[in-house]
Amino acid sequence: MIRPLIAVLNGPNLNMLGLRQPEVYGHATLDDLEQVCIQAAERLDVAIDFRQTNIEGELISWIQECRGRARGIVINPAAYGHTSIALLDALLAAGLPTVEVHISNIHRRDAFRHHTYTSQAAIGVICGFGVRGYALALQALYDMIEDEDER
Repeated sequence: MIRPLIAVLNGPNLNMLGLRQPEVYGHATLDDLEQVCIQAAERLDVAIDFRQTNIEGELISWIQECRGRARGIVINPAAYGHTSIALLDALLAAGLPTVEVHISNIHRRDAFRHHTYTSQAAIGVICGFGVRGYALALQALYDMIEDEDER
């Protein structure tokens, strides 16, 4: 049986994890984050496609590629979540269950970070749990996929 694929997509500056504002984002690197996702995926018996880009258009293209290929999307749009209607439109067009993740608690930060356009396309938002939030997001999507497959 083929394992369901979940895309784990990361936006700008996440390549700087561990270096950029460790008091906000922690000391884990992008490689550490990928390992958290790989371990969670192994536990859940799902496949993941883990990617990071600093380019908004590339992120949009990856979302579009998910349609018909992936069963769900975990996305950390980073700052693009606060600014990009194009990302929202891409997520809506993909038509896949999506969980938005933020490493920091965006509601305890600057007021402009409290709202994300992309959350309008998400079934849920997980923020403030550091890189562990990704494992929670993968678990949530796995549960939804299982529920869908049982119907």
